[in-house]
Amino acid sequence: MDRTKQLVKKDLIYPELSYKIVGILFDVYNELGGGYREKYYQKAVSLSLKKEKILFKEQVHAPLIYKGVSIGSNYLDFLIENKVILEIKAGENFLRKNITQVYSYLKINNLNLGILANFTKTGLRSKRILNIK
Repeated sequence: MDRTKQLVKKDLIYPELSYKIVGILFDVYNELGGGYREKYYQKAVSLSLKKEKILFKEQVHAPLIYKGVSIGSNYLDFLIENKVILEIKAGENFLRKNITQVYSYLKINNLNLGILANFTKTGLRSKRILNIK
């Protein structure tokens, strides 16, 4: 492995796990293609995570707490190995509100890495979102 790859991989948060997740996302897209509703991509991703024996939870409740009181509720699409949040979207572009949504989920759950995946008509797009503390 050349020095550049070592540096890049070393600087990534959960590199092996995030590569596996993105690989699963591409497999799902390659099999299904674009144009489906979010829930179908979520079901396919869930099946693939199970097949790969990656530990995960779906539709994880994450309450927003203010001064000890719950003031709202959020539901994460996936919490993978209690480390990575994965949010699935079906749309052509990364919307600011989706990026902000994942970032807020990271803060609420005190996690470092989120992956936002957009299943589009022309391909899969994924974005790593970091919670820098």
